[in-house]
Amino acid sequence: MQIICISRGSYGFSSTLSEQLAEKLGYACVSRESLTDKATDYGIPVGKIEIDILKNKPITEERSINIDLFKSFVTSELCSMAQKKGVVYHGRAGHLVLPGLPNVLRVRAIDDPENRIKTAMSKLNLDRKKAKQYIEQTDDDIRRWVRILYKEDWENPSLYDLTVNAYHMSAQSVSHFLLQVAKLPEFQPTPSSNQTISDLILASKCRLAIGNHDQTRQAKVTLKAEKGHVSVSYLPRQAMEAKAIPQILESVPGVSSFVCTVASTNILLLGETFDSKAEHMNHLIDIAEKWNAAVEIVQLSSDVQKEDEIQASAPMDSTGEPDGGILEENEEAPKALASDQGLTETMNRLIEVGRAGCSHTSHGGVGGLVKDISKNVEYSLIVVGDMFSAKGVAKQRLKRDLVSMMTDKFSCPVLSAEDLKSRYLFGKKQMIGLVTSAFFSAMIYLVIFGFQKPIIKFVSAGQLGGTMSQKIASAVVVAICVPVIALVIGGFYHNFLKMIRLE
Repeated sequence: MQIICISRGSYGFSSTLSEQLAEKLGYACVSRESLTDKATDYGIPVGKIEIDILKNKPITEERSINIDLFKSFVTSELCSMAQKKGVVYHGRAGHLVLPGLPNVLRVRAIDDPENRIKTAMSKLNLDRKKAKQYIEQTDDDIRRWVRILYKEDWENPSLYDLTVNAYHMSAQSVSHFLLQVAKLPEFQPTPSSNQTISDLILASKCRLAIGNHDQTRQAKVTLKAEKGHVSVSYLPRQAMEAKAIPQILESVPGVSSFVCTVASTNILLLGETFDSKAEHMNHLIDIAEKWNAAVEIVQLSSDVQKEDEIQASAPMDSTGEPDGGILEENEEAPKALASDQGLTETMNRLIEVGRAGCSHTSHGGVGGLVKDISKNVEYSLIVVGDMFSAKGVAKQRLKRDLVSMMTDKFSCPVLSAEDLKSRYLFGKKQMIGLVTSAFFSAMIYLVIFGFQKPIIKFVSAGQLGGTMSQKIASAVVVAICVPVIALVIGGFYHNFLKMIRLE
């Protein structure tokens, strides 16, 4: 079923709008306040998290874990309600806890400032000036909350499918409008979106189970699920606590298999097709072992249309929805979607070498792929693998464009798979560079130490009592020689550290 997320400020018209829209659709209507109350009853200190964020306190590891648990709880609640009858959620930025779910209708609701002020004056018994200050402060608090929890700008229009306001429309009129938008094909459930919801629920339940266990309560983990397979990575210093993770995961319903990886950081590999024996995979594994990193894989689906055709031919249940999800009741789906383009073999190889992170498939095209990748995971490297194979001569240009898009979104290096070796590993090219830079470095040292007096005399003459031409000549020589010397000697040590596998 559908999930509709309406982002709002304080004392706007979105509460009324959400209730009316949910009633028209026959969906559950859920507010942020009700979910935070349930999360608090569950044992997550939401109030303390919010106070610490509003006071600009540093995000400690304990607070980061509590934030992670809160987001997992909200994800589980929204997705579980969506599976039952659909849900209209109104809060701050609820759609940000639903990564990889393309058919969420994301709405920003803006009310007339004067209406918000009057509502705050009435409900809080404030004068106009204080009510205005209260609303402005609350909106600032929301911006800070969204920025810290999701690393996003709350008011960024690209986060929403559309923006509605109450300047000239009533909540009733807007709800009629959104009712029609919700019926558009882009926001309808598909087999892949149903599977994504199931995966999000399973991942959230596993994360909450780990957070509720005495031995793993303070473990900082990265966790994802796909079709019953769960991938967990944790820090080396938490190896003792993490020993209980397999036992915890075995007790979570829906987990068919799992892999746990100890990692200090994460590397993200993007691709449409994968070859576990390709040379760049060897390079990627070498880098992951050097950095003690877990490799996460995101596959860009190249056949969204075929999935839609499968959905159209799938049997329907009594509510008119596809019966059984993506790969259960529909026997044609496994035949049409059986090939995973080498993803399973690649994951198996990463598991064998102890570098496996998680894997999942993105069905929203390149734009959806960029949106699906969470900013909350700290990646040390993003690698763009075999992409756009069906585009022929435009393949390299499209890969460069994707690298540029990812570079703009993330602060870590973003490279094409073909550039891995030259950037991070030692090979023939680096050996040539090492020998060449070693030779020129030796020549530089010989010249400097063999001709110290003339060099010192030339440089000092330009600064102490020399003519204007001597000063200019000295400055020019220093300006040219210093960067060249730094480049040569730096190149030698750069390649030397690669050779001894130390960076």
